Amino acid sequence: MWGNCCGVQSPSIGKRIGIVEDHESMVLGVGAMFTGRPELELVASSETVPGLLTQQQELDLVLLDLRLADGSSPTANIDALHAAGCPVLVYTGAENPYLVRLAAKAGVLGIVRKSAPVDLVLDAIEAAAVGEAVITTEWAAAVDADPELDAVDLSPRQQEVLSLYASGEKADRVARLTGLSTETVNDYVGRIRAKYAAAGRPAGTKVDLYQRAVEDGLLPIPER
Repeated sequence: MWGNCCGVQSPSIGKRIGIVEDHESMVLGVGAMFTGRPELELVASSETVPGLLTQQQELDLVLLDLRLADGSSPTANIDALHAAGCPVLVYTGAENPYLVRLAAKAGVLGIVRKSAPVDLVLDAIEAAAVGEAVITTEWAAAVDADPELDAVDLSPRQQEVLSLYASGEKADRVARLTGLSTETVNDYVGRIRAKYAAAGRPAGTKVDLYQRAVEDGLLPIPER
């Protein structure tokens, strides 16, 4: 789905993680959490998104706090990281529902509270580092509370195809389960993507489709 942040990757023992956080103690805490997970490696940190990007590190994932001392908006920060090829997992106190909603709409892989149990945080980071969506109650609540989340009118057949395809099934498997041809399934998926894009809720990747399906109640919020 994503290319990595610009830079030349050095030898690494695990997924390369960057963090944008303006409290040094939190950065140190994340580094300490990683000591028990050799598959995760904290290789870059900064108090701002531009500061992180100028380090020219190749990253598999960026952890982003929503409220930073430079006053930057979550939307601008997430857009800048995405433009550089960095997938984003929000790691925040989630004290401001508006900021959380902005992040959810900007296309992050998930939102995790700093107060969550360490194992849950680490599991979420591992999942996001390989491109998996991390659907938490914070993320779902942010979506539910957003009055600007435009509904998309999908036919019952389109809903069926979306729920199967977004849950991980390949197009040929969806075709067998629904009695459609693979070409028809692909056409449905294309039309579904177009409807979400027209509603201002782009779904260009399978992760995006999964998130849209959860948002619209077609798939359950998974328990972690």
